[in-house]
Amino acid sequence: MPVKKPRTRDELIELLESAIKRELAHRKARGLAIKPTVSGTAKILGVHRDTLYEWMKEFNVEFDELARDIAASFEAVEVSEKPVFLIGEALVGSGDEVAHIDLLIGDKNGPVGEAFAQGLSSMSAGHTPLLAVIRPNLPPKPHTIVVPKVTVKNLEQAGKIFGPAQAAVAKAVADAVEEGIIPKDKIDDWVVVCSVFVHPNASDYRRIYHFNYGATKLALKRALSKYPPLKKIMFDKDRATHPIMGFKVPRLWRPPYLQIALDIPSLERTKSIIRQIPRSDRIILEVGTPLIKRYGTRVIRDLREIAKDVFMIADLKTLDVSKVEVDIAYEETADAVVASGLAEIETLNKFVYEAKRLGIYAFVDLMYVENPIEKLKKLKDFPDVVIIHRAIDVETGRTIGLELIEELRRTFKDKKFLIAVAGGIIPETAREALQKGADIIIVGRYITQSKDIERSVREFLKLTREMREDIDLYRVHVE
Repeated sequence: MPVKKPRTRDELIELLESAIKRELAHRKARGLAIKPTVSGTAKILGVHRDTLYEWMKEFNVEFDELARDIAASFEAVEVSEKPVFLIGEALVGSGDEVAHIDLLIGDKNGPVGEAFAQGLSSMSAGHTPLLAVIRPNLPPKPHTIVVPKVTVKNLEQAGKIFGPAQAAVAKAVADAVEEGIIPKDKIDDWVVVCSVFVHPNASDYRRIYHFNYGATKLALKRALSKYPPLKKIMFDKDRATHPIMGFKVPRLWRPPYLQIALDIPSLERTKSIIRQIPRSDRIILEVGTPLIKRYGTRVIRDLREIAKDVFMIADLKTLDVSKVEVDIAYEETADAVVASGLAEIETLNKFVYEAKRLGIYAFVDLMYVENPIEKLKKLKDFPDVVIIHRAIDVETGRTIGLELIEELRRTFKDKKFLIAVAGGIIPETAREALQKGADIIIVGRYITQSKDIERSVREFLKLTREMREDIDLYRVHVE
């Protein structure tokens, strides 16, 4: 018998959820992929596919989004032969009442059940776990314990945990069951361990409840859908800014870039130059060798005062004691460090290894290296960036060895690295280098000695469409 047309959006969602789960079970029994379809769902409902499309359009329901969440939950719950162990996290709200939830949900006879029992039976001062209850004598199912993250020091703080936070978590778990986020047939098999953050200065009980309810519900949904998918992590990891940290850690993941070489050995003049540089995701700063020789690597931290979010490179031109020099630059918050390609192979190997160990970029400058391809072939680990460089003292004409770009790409096609070009770069040679495949254009005097620094920088930023636009200019943030 075909189902009747639903009267409300909620009725339609309930019908779809039931039908999608039945379709998934059917597909699993036949050994098919766990991927629900509109046609299959419509068939289970006993209606034509076009009719179902009309209902979804009328009630503004997105089938793909609903099906994806249910399929992920179904796969996590139904397909797994091991005890269910799912993890969820969510940050919701603002101010002192902001809520941050970390939770585990899974089988009583698995790791989550062990953590649940351990939490209830092992008390610690200021972090006493408690059962979540909607009201006294009414816990939700699955049974849930609330673990305070912040040390509870007095009864006033305890009241916030044992009151609005406890009730919010319990209500969110109960509603998650009602809404199908948590399967109803698992409520006696599963338990939840929920860590709750309540700031000591939080005072508005309604906001504490409101934010913790939303955070718990969101964390549960994320846990059951195995959020985040790897694709999202890879997309956002170099875009994200942690709200409490207060600054962004830039990475070189979307070339091309304009690298401005700050070689003038004057701190005040350098700061003045930085203040005149237009803000752009495509700009990185090189703390030049003359500047470092005069002030030491500590100058990097001095420049951070006015450029805290900018990618900074310490141009040490390392030739010896590479591990020590990488460590020094790292301790002064450099994002990258430069070694001379003239260094011994063992020195370069230690240089690249130490930079990668610490999580900063290893640049190797090929200036004066007679056979750069052969030199690079001898390295154990490939550097993150290779610099094709012509020295200032021998600059003539506009030739900067750009033919080496294609040779590097061809020879090391199995390596992941960026190519930078340097040495008397002007907009015309920069355009040629970018066309030949350069990822980074290193410019010094054309910008730093300009009477109009902003104009000179913009000349380079106009060379390609990508450089004209910030990386996420057209991105709409959704979580």
